[in-house]
Amino acid sequence: MTSPRADALAALPVKAVLPELTAALDAAGCAVLCAPPGTGKTTLVPLALAGLLPGGGPVRRVLVAEPRRIAARAAARRMAWLLGERAGQRVGFTVRGERAVGPDTVVEVVTTGVLLQRLQRDQELAGVDVVILDECHERHLDADTAAAFLLDVRAALRPELRLVAASATTDAAGWSALLGDAPVVEAGGVAHPVDVVWAPPARPVRPPHSMRVDPALLTHVASVVRRALAERTGDVLVFLPGVGEIGRVAGQLGDTGELGAEVLQVHGRAPAAVQDAVLAGPTGGRRVVLATAVAESSLTVPGVRVVVDAGLAREPRTDHARGLSALATVRVSQAGATQRAGRAGREAPGAVYRCWPEADHGRLARFPAPEIKVADLTAFALAAACWGDPDASGLALLDAPPAGALAAAREVLAAIGATEPGTGRATPRGARLARLGVHPRLARALLDGAERVGARAAAEVVALLSEEPPRSYGDDLAAALRAARAGGDAYGARWRQEVRRLEGALPDAVRGRRGGRGGDDAVAGLVAALAFPERVAGARGGGTYLMVSGTGAELTEGSRLRGQEWLAVAVADRPATAPAARVRLAAVIDEGTALEAAGALRSAAEEVHWQDGDVVARRVERLGAVELSVRPLRNPAAGLVRDALLDGLRREGPGLLHWTREARQLRDRLAFLRRAVGGGWPDVSDSALLEHADDWLEPELSRARRRADLARIDAGQALRRLLPWARGEAGRLDELAPERIEVPSGSRVRVDYEGEQPVLAVKLQELFGLRETPTVAGVPVVVHLLSPAGRPAAVTADLASFWQEGYRAVRAELRGRYPRHPWPEDPSTARPTRRLQPRKH
Repeated sequence: MTSPRADALAALPVKAVLPELTAALDAAGCAVLCAPPGTGKTTLVPLALAGLLPGGGPVRRVLVAEPRRIAARAAARRMAWLLGERAGQRVGFTVRGERAVGPDTVVEVVTTGVLLQRLQRDQELAGVDVVILDECHERHLDADTAAAFLLDVRAALRPELRLVAASATTDAAGWSALLGDAPVVEAGGVAHPVDVVWAPPARPVRPPHSMRVDPALLTHVASVVRRALAERTGDVLVFLPGVGEIGRVAGQLGDTGELGAEVLQVHGRAPAAVQDAVLAGPTGGRRVVLATAVAESSLTVPGVRVVVDAGLAREPRTDHARGLSALATVRVSQAGATQRAGRAGREAPGAVYRCWPEADHGRLARFPAPEIKVADLTAFALAAACWGDPDASGLALLDAPPAGALAAAREVLAAIGATEPGTGRATPRGARLARLGVHPRLARALLDGAERVGARAAAEVVALLSEEPPRSYGDDLAAALRAARAGGDAYGARWRQEVRRLEGALPDAVRGRRGGRGGDDAVAGLVAALAFPERVAGARGGGTYLMVSGTGAELTEGSRLRGQEWLAVAVADRPATAPAARVRLAAVIDEGTALEAAGALRSAAEEVHWQDGDVVARRVERLGAVELSVRPLRNPAAGLVRDALLDGLRREGPGLLHWTREARQLRDRLAFLRRAVGGGWPDVSDSALLEHADDWLEPELSRARRRADLARIDAGQALRRLLPWARGEAGRLDELAPERIEVPSGSRVRVDYEGEQPVLAVKLQELFGLRETPTVAGVPVVVHLLSPAGRPAAVTADLASFWQEGYRAVRAELRGRYPRHPWPEDPSTARPTRRLQPRKH
């Protein structure tokens, strides 16, 4: 009679392709394994390659890299169970802060982060025969980086090292090419049919932005779970974007008695006991498992027949301009939705309830964005520098890192002393930072903070920052530190474990260092400021702050941090439509700590600029964008004042100068001549006048010191400097564009050049006898014919036609109203006049 474990091993579909996979590795040394979830690629393949199955050949040491800690632990425990053992015997695991490995271990499951650390310490991976990169389709940055490093190792140090890229769904051709045209081995799965039920909310919900999810959607998800329990059998697996959303939906589902099912939560922060219970399978009653994307492909949850998909995922996003990194809530990709739906058909026919309209599905992205394209690249850049390839140009990557993001990361590394300026090569300090197993910023804070506040205190704060504490801990970093010390929750347990790891990772010379600072506020503030110096923030009033990076920041209403002069902001995000970042976690600091942490950004300068309508001259001391002190500057440099005045003219326009009526008309005449004649006549538009200020505003501009001095500059006199004197054309100004035109009555009437065509506004009787329209520079003027009272009577650009056709109507309308003025029947031959006719007695 076979054992349950033997039955489980025999039932795994990937078993059928093990000979093909072994042959591919024997021939090429690399292979791409494509196998759907539940086929045994994560559990059976490592055992087979290690020679731990009956008739499996020589024992080899196999390293399996998983993207998440929860998946690494679960995979190791499952393989150990298949062998009838506990984790830590022939199969073990190593994740950050936890290790279960013994002298007999030949299959070790690690996170990709641990694999990278190990490669930095031992590039040859001595004693390892095979490396399996699992779930490589998820395109995590650590996995992509590890693959590139392993290919370097195979090429230069260990050509016999075997490499398998394993995935449920992946770009097989891309990975094959990356691995040197490696063979692709495909395993079929036991795919049961899955009914797709479209279950969108009855009313539209707000799309996700930043970390925010519309509460209405979470309420809808809870209602769909109840519907699924009523309509289907088996356990229900619910996909939600994060821990917060899982907690809120769990609260809405209520207790087990009311729901008729046990509600369990699976995510990276869940206690190990809860994770184990979920993965062990049902124990009698029905279960509702609320999970993050960790359950898409990394974990198999037994008993699931129904999936409810909220349609959201979390991806990293980095705002390099503001120095803010955070997770963002995004729509799930089509590939992700397919993966999730497949969980319902893992063991039997099932159903997936998708909480979005069917019409929206085709508009989803096909695949999730590769992390290298969207994430903060500082840790990647340090790893590349320590590997000996600072610009990552020699690394075999499916996607090259964006140039801007990589440049920003390298600037950070140079600023914290991790790399050499110019070359980008890792310094000895950079190598120490890389070995600490946290983000380079946090590694810097741990190493330098331990020197100032002691190893234990620095490790406590960095442990808080490496895994952000629950929102219930509040936004005060020092208060969160005290809550973690006192907390009996799962986070507190992980935090204490990480504190021990970090303290142990410090160099011996630093590890025993005692604290020299004050209480929790001082310690938390200094360490956070060392990690994020550009996020040191000075108060602006009303709960608002300005970071030294120039980014505004706001505290929530009721925060204890309100009213403090200085903050060290540890966690902040900035929604796309928000004017300022929202502070999620910060510590109180004093100005001395701010200057100590962000001292490289301290500067003093004489500033002369246009502000509030005039020149402001002052000496300013700054910490980045934050003003520390301001003093009036009595004798600013003339060049700086001139630049400020020009800036004022650009902002407010040449109207700051003194413009008489004649000056405005001269400008209009010059603009007309440039349009009508061209040639050397100057461009007098605002932009041109300001661009050529040297040609017409000097020497008055250089003598000016403030707005009032600009108002004394005669704009008309200054404009005459722009006339084409050198070409001799300036003398023709009055000929080509005269200020006034003499009309038949003898009057000299001013011409208005403000519009596209010159305008002559004159009383109708003064033009009697004029048969042709006057012209200037060959352009007919537009004649505004006025009544005897000076009101518009008609407009024409063709005077001859007006006398023949339009005049009769005007004469009929106005003659009775103005009987003392002449209204001849033929105005083209009548005598022009400015006077009234004598009264008849």
